[in-house]
Amino acid sequence: MFQEWAFLLGEIWVLLALAILLGLFTGWIIWGRRKDCSAEDSLQNQLNACRMELNKSLARDTPPPMAIKQNIADDYDGDGIVEGVNEGKRPEALSDPRAGIADDLKQIKGIGLKMEKMCHSLGFYHFDQIASWNRDEIAWVDANLQGFKGRVTRDEWVSQAKVLAAGDTTVFAQKVSEGNMNY
Repeated sequence: MFQEWAFLLGEIWVLLALAILLGLFTGWIIWGRRKDCSAEDSLQNQLNACRMELNKSLARDTPPPMAIKQNIADDYDGDGIVEGVNEGKRPEALSDPRAGIADDLKQIKGIGLKMEKMCHSLGFYHFDQIASWNRDEIAWVDANLQGFKGRVTRDEWVSQAKVLAAGDTTVFAQKVSEGNMNY
């Protein structure tokens, strides 16, 4: 009985060795002939392609794509100048809200409790103030919102404020009015 087992075990070992050799040969055919390309080389090629695209864009004197531009510097308003304290022109500010009552600036997407307090500290209390900002004024506010630089442009405050100043509402403002927003 054990003689039959020895024969079967020997046969299994031979078949197993053949399967391993066949697997190694197949692997060599499939992957062995490929050009060696490490992940680092691939990333370097992608980086070089991005640099070439940026150089072409700068040569055409057009703003680079947003994904590339954001990695280069914080130019929130797209004027080619890195945002700074001296950027743009300060919008007209108020010392206090008109009639002592400020608009609920939290109805503008991108303004929460902290941002509303910051706007008040800068003298911005009403939708019509924000709605009237021009490009230079937006640049100034974007540069001077400490910890929130670029927020005016990214969240499109001016267009939202125009709707709200006209007495209309936005979907976001409706949610805020209904109390569906947690700050």
